[in-house]
Amino acid sequence: MTSVEFAIVDEKDNDIRLDRWFQRHYPDLKHGMLERLIKNKNIKLNKAKTTAGTHVHTGDEIRIPPLDTPKRDNTPLRLAKKDIQMMQDMVIYKDDEMIILNKPAGLAVQGGSKTTHHIDGLLDALRFEKDEKPRLVHRLDKETSGVLVLARSANIAAKLTEAFKTRAVHKVYWAIVAGKPQLLSGKIDTPLTKAQDKVIVDFEQGDKAISVYEVIDSAGKKASWLALSPLTGRTHQLRVHLTEILKTPILGDEKYGNQSLPEMGKGLHLHARAIEIKNPKSGKLIQVIAELPPHMKATFHLLGFDEKEQKKPFEFLKKE
Repeated sequence: MTSVEFAIVDEKDNDIRLDRWFQRHYPDLKHGMLERLIKNKNIKLNKAKTTAGTHVHTGDEIRIPPLDTPKRDNTPLRLAKKDIQMMQDMVIYKDDEMIILNKPAGLAVQGGSKTTHHIDGLLDALRFEKDEKPRLVHRLDKETSGVLVLARSANIAAKLTEAFKTRAVHKVYWAIVAGKPQLLSGKIDTPLTKAQDKVIVDFEQGDKAISVYEVIDSAGKKASWLALSPLTGRTHQLRVHLTEILKTPILGDEKYGNQSLPEMGKGLHLHARAIEIKNPKSGKLIQVIAELPPHMKATFHLLGFDEKEQKKPFEFLKKE
């Protein structure tokens, strides 16, 4: 940009913070530089002094000075046909505001230094009739399969992100664990903290982490099938709670417990089975269930577990 420009806030960006607006449209602009530009009145909102935390609304005018960073290009990426088909095959629910996927185990949600093939990089395959690609509003571990919610606009993304920060969204996971918990149901309230490449229990300085669980079935003391729900959103929360507190690590979890059965296939046996969420625009309550991945179906068959044992996945949450 070589001269001052004026941007009009679009409906899809309605009621978000000014710094979030710049993050979406000028992702390479560092927050510190943004703050300096605002402080020096180089960036104004409706011709007046503003702050990074001020919410912008449809029709507002933003003064943008010359910047060395490019504006985000919303041109759809050219994706391989197989990637487009793979992404569209994941869709298990779609309306005007949201798309819900059944993510396969082994596919990362976002990229990293050694990860170039991931859902975030393939979201252009899910534009369908929309001009913009959908946006991530929460995460799943690479090796965890199951329900993953996408927002179909920036405005909806902000509302869904807020919903996930509270208990407005109910998530139910299925896990197959080694052994059998002493109590068949309960609540785990144990703080967690990150330590290098792992998450550990930390009663002194850890972040609050609460999970509820119920044993649905068990194969003696060999293995058990659990329904779980994280009431907080800590990294690896369920995996650490099951290993460190219940002493029943998830089968196939190489980071926490590394337990397996000789006859079972490889793969983490943790699946985001169901989600209950309100459409931010209509208020409609949506419940979506994701089919088990092949490696967990095989282990269910091996251990004699029947998926029909939990017909109503959210029922056990009422006992909380």
